[in-house]
Amino acid sequence: MTGQGGETDMNGVVGRSFGESTEHWPERARTIPEDAPDVIFVLLDDVGFSDFGCYGSEISTPNFDRLAQGGSHYTNFHVTAMCSPTRASLLTGRNSHSVGMGVISEWAAGFPGYRGMVTPGAGTLAEILKEHDYNTFTVGKWHLTPMKEVGASGPFHNWPLGKGFERWYGFHGAYTNQWDPELYRDNQPVETPDTPDYHLSVDLIDKAIGFVGDQKASSPDRPYFLYVAFGAAHWPHHVPEAFIEKYRGTYDCGWDDIRQKRYERQKEMGLVPEDTVLPPANPGVPAWDDLSQDDKDFTSRGQEVYAAFVEHTDQQVGRLIDYLEARGRLDNTMIVLMSDNGASPEGGPLGVISHNPRRHMYHEGETAAQRAAAIDKLGNRETFPHYSFGWAQASNTPLRWYKMNTYGGGVRSPLVVHWPKSVPEGRRLTQYHHVTDIVPTVLDVLGIDAPTTLNGVDQMPVQGVSMKYSFEQPDAPTTKEMQFFELAGDRAIWSKGWKAVTHHAASDSFDDDKWELFFLDEDFSESNDLAETHPEKLKELIDMWWQEAEAVGALPLDDKWGARAGGAPGAKFRTSFTFYPQLGRVDRIMAPDLYARSFLIEADVEIDGAADGILLAFGTSMAGYSFYIHEGRLKHQYNYSEWETCNLVSDQPVPQGRHSLAYDFVADGKGGGTGTLLIDGTPVGSGAVRKIWPLKAVQGALTCGYEVGKEVSEDYTAPFEFAGTIHEVRVELASEMTKAH
Repeated sequence: MTGQGGETDMNGVVGRSFGESTEHWPERARTIPEDAPDVIFVLLDDVGFSDFGCYGSEISTPNFDRLAQGGSHYTNFHVTAMCSPTRASLLTGRNSHSVGMGVISEWAAGFPGYRGMVTPGAGTLAEILKEHDYNTFTVGKWHLTPMKEVGASGPFHNWPLGKGFERWYGFHGAYTNQWDPELYRDNQPVETPDTPDYHLSVDLIDKAIGFVGDQKASSPDRPYFLYVAFGAAHWPHHVPEAFIEKYRGTYDCGWDDIRQKRYERQKEMGLVPEDTVLPPANPGVPAWDDLSQDDKDFTSRGQEVYAAFVEHTDQQVGRLIDYLEARGRLDNTMIVLMSDNGASPEGGPLGVISHNPRRHMYHEGETAAQRAAAIDKLGNRETFPHYSFGWAQASNTPLRWYKMNTYGGGVRSPLVVHWPKSVPEGRRLTQYHHVTDIVPTVLDVLGIDAPTTLNGVDQMPVQGVSMKYSFEQPDAPTTKEMQFFELAGDRAIWSKGWKAVTHHAASDSFDDDKWELFFLDEDFSESNDLAETHPEKLKELIDMWWQEAEAVGALPLDDKWGARAGGAPGAKFRTSFTFYPQLGRVDRIMAPDLYARSFLIEADVEIDGAADGILLAFGTSMAGYSFYIHEGRLKHQYNYSEWETCNLVSDQPVPQGRHSLAYDFVADGKGGGTGTLLIDGTPVGSGAVRKIWPLKAVQGALTCGYEVGKEVSEDYTAPFEFAGTIHEVRVELASEMTKAH
């Protein structure tokens, strides 16, 4: 009969009294095996193919290697060439363009393949597994929310909790400061824990262990899905000094020597075929011996920091493994370990120091004197470093090119699968597979069919294929037929061993791009171009690429996604903002974009006695601004870099009572301008600012009435809460830019 409260599956008896009734407790039918494994995805960031010890590296990665030895690791596994697309494919089992994530979410555009969000028609593994009695958690980087939605008002359907995860602790966007991250718990910003020697990677594993411990304490027989997405080893390369010290001098021999040694080690290990060719250096990478000694010293130090960062991350994964093993959970836990793309070339020829690692891209590079002064600080709280692309080339040994390219250096990733109950130990597997194949593998293991509808939404087919057969038949040929690649104009397609690929230079005609052809079954490093000897095969693959591009939604081709993405793509540009004291941290993407515009910051305050403190602050000591009162005087500090600041101090104290305190900036049409302090409309100090950063180039949040993280000014210590009363702080931007992007 139909029970009370709309219950339709009441199989008991409801009488007039309890004594005349029979209880019935509906049970959720379990649709997975009783011994279904716990599932953990561990995703590293910008880690190259050869950076694990088990893939030929000199970097100490005992825990990654332990997982490989206790399970299987793949040599022919592929991803997309950048962060968000790989994450979308990893969690949905579909090609990134098909689900709306053809580029990173910061570069979103108004086309189906580039929305910067995962379509509801491509449900995530978390959403699927929740329907089958799994708990779902994630910690770390979530790079799948459109930037226009990362504010306190959401909407939240593209945040982790809107995509099937029941708990989240981590950060939005491409990267964050490992010492002072911009953290979220579920749908709310939270402050960085105030603990000695805090580091984000340690914190993430602490939280992951806590999530698992809480779940097993309540439901020991219920499985879980845990997605651990480290910020490591994406820049900034932040790591405790003790780890860096271990690598002192290791890289003085240079990237050419390290690359050669990794290549030889890979052949000795049988990781790559004996006849694999080590390609020439990527364009622009100088021979190590051609560098000056000062440049050698700086770049080798950058690699020491990176290697330490990778080892530190390995140690955190080891803590999670040890926790599972100590509680008897490791044998029936399926752990998938991989990187989201190849090593990054974004550090340029020598690497960078600055809190803003794109300084060398937007304006000018760092000087030799600045590099020399910072060399012993790399990796600490005063730097925001990235290594040289010469070291990125070594990370990708023996492959060509890097992250953002569709050659092997951008898309071939280490992959380790560890599951003692079902995956034989110590196997090295060579089947060609792609990140889209991970979800179908998990579903195959659990005996779950991909749903045709989910949350009331019709679902597109899962496009990947299961890899489960390779656990049982290590010598079986791959079951994959074809794989499509595209990233910001770089293109490739693989089919039955053949790969056609082209590197696209921005602003060149797509029709003029030179395609190369490789037979990967006999050419691991893509070194023997067969385009001239097999023109029919090349044409066949290029035609196939265009067909697939239309089918998966990769059109229109564009090589200027980044240049088009000022602020939060898709959001209406705002020229007026009002902030109130003690509001939560405002994500940098949601802050006023001051670049190439005149603007006014005006605070309505009330002073009664001493009233020092922050009025409005954005960024950090290395890039950003602070508008504040210190020792009774109104001040504004703009940090173009850690070496160049503009400090304004009012020529008179701020009087008692209620007043308008303002900073009026007039842009000069050259990227900078002149700022003036005003008290009740009267100028009390002015000065020039040479350059103002684009919004997306500054790291750190906006706060009103206090400051968090690395302080903008040395005048105070955060939070430096304002001691008077702030009624409001307004920011007004000129509607027109004075300098074209």
